[in-house]
Amino acid sequence: MATYEKFVDRESFGKIVSRIRTTVETAFWGNNVFPISSPREAYELARRSSGTVELTGMPVYEPEGQGLPKGSHVLLFNDGAVVGRCAAARRIIGDPGVFVDEMASLLREAVYQTRYRHLYAAEAVIGLEKDFMVKAHLLIPEGHENMLYNWLLNFQYTNKIYNDMYKESRQYPDGDIYIFVDPEWKHPDYPLGLALFDPEHNCAAILGMRYFGELKKGTLTLAWGTAVRNGFASCHGGLKRYNLQGNRSFVMAVFGLSGSGKSTITHARHGNRYDITVLHDDAFVINLKDRFSIALEPAYFDKVQDYPMDCEDNKFIVTLQNCGAIQKENGFIYAVTEDLRNGNGRAIKSKLWSPTRVDRIDEPINAVFWLMKDPTIPPVLKISDPILGATMGATLATRRTTAERLAPGVDPNALVFEPYANPFRTYPLSVDYECFKTLLSGGVDCYILNTGDFMGKKVKPHHTLQIIESIVEGRARFSPLLPLSKLEIMELEEFPLDLKDVQYKKEIFARMKDRIAFIKSRESERGGTDRLPRETLEALQNVTKDLGYPSEA
Repeated sequence: MATYEKFVDRESFGKIVSRIRTTVETAFWGNNVFPISSPREAYELARRSSGTVELTGMPVYEPEGQGLPKGSHVLLFNDGAVVGRCAAARRIIGDPGVFVDEMASLLREAVYQTRYRHLYAAEAVIGLEKDFMVKAHLLIPEGHENMLYNWLLNFQYTNKIYNDMYKESRQYPDGDIYIFVDPEWKHPDYPLGLALFDPEHNCAAILGMRYFGELKKGTLTLAWGTAVRNGFASCHGGLKRYNLQGNRSFVMAVFGLSGSGKSTITHARHGNRYDITVLHDDAFVINLKDRFSIALEPAYFDKVQDYPMDCEDNKFIVTLQNCGAIQKENGFIYAVTEDLRNGNGRAIKSKLWSPTRVDRIDEPINAVFWLMKDPTIPPVLKISDPILGATMGATLATRRTTAERLAPGVDPNALVFEPYANPFRTYPLSVDYECFKTLLSGGVDCYILNTGDFMGKKVKPHHTLQIIESIVEGRARFSPLLPLSKLEIMELEEFPLDLKDVQYKKEIFARMKDRIAFIKSRESERGGTDRLPRETLEALQNVTKDLGYPSEA
């Protein structure tokens, strides 16, 4: 089976035990722990949990096929002031300034403080096909049944089908994932909460954080770490396959933060002009040797702002977080999905929402698309050099969204770099760089899509989709963006580009200099853990040289 769950022998477990993992796992075996074995059981606990809103006008679509009781309703549970994830609360064992003795002491006390409370334990499988499956275990106190329920819905609960698949799955020399959670934990030194990761030993503690997204991304963080240690590229993005005439296909992967358009692009049906297969829009892995791709989770954790109350897609919602509710004349209660309450209302939608979903795609990907919101980048660029392509992915420019809880003083509107659109990385950044360079060196094309605005003009979804269609159909024509010979441009009448424009030239030069500064900053970030190879810096410096703009500008 895929990972080590139970003690087998000292040799195998000597590779995966640590002070943090031992402390986390020990909590699972307390006599105040009650195992929850199915979504059905978790549903009843969540429905009865104090503060839950049972949306009596919104039945769950085909509940029995999702392990839920007949007649189940969508459940809504709301947090207070905090309605987004918080990167500033992350601490990673192995990073400079993160001391095992201190963290172990905090964790022991956190576990001790739960001794008089009932705790629920659940398990799920991360990775939906036998070539990559990791078992995960969650422990959470009574009173937070909705988080438990959401976790079992978001990931694959362990029924007979998946238990049998897991038994036949490829074995990896890693331990199961163990996560200890206490949303009510408080500590004066950690006012934002604490998300503690011991990635080498597949365990975490998520403390003082109520937002479900912390559990989802915390689990994926450890699964992605397992993947890169075992020959996969870990991907926070979407992947789809266009099934074309003549037994041809086009497989594309898009990478962007929440709000960048990755879900819109992944699920776009293009007016039903194509036969499309979807892998997932948020989390998957690509095998670097054989190039197949595997989805990590069955469900979708989506923002509700694009789904008004009368949207047909809402019938696939199973749970809601941080949304309003109203009672209609018929006496039934419905969700207000217009996201009036707090700006990051969320829904878990079932796998049934995407009728063409698969868990694995064997065809190698044809193209990688970096989704950026950099106003100096045209709606589309093609990058012909693998080193520059992987470097631009490492300097992916975007803007923060309402999905994130920022530390005090952080400008939510600032343009930032988020390498490969994955803020959940615990391993060195160079690992991702080498993974994507390997893909791009192996015949995968690289594009940048600007889904923000270009020099003051908004790039709308239909612009982006038309560009993708032309690439998929093989009719896109790119020419070198002279003098930038490794960057190619598609001429678009609505978005003219003039490199002779001094102001534009100055701005794109400045943005490239920002990228150079970012690469240089990785020399000291996390004590140099995120240092990138010299070739990344040289690739960007060559672009600035090609621009011919004076460095003192």
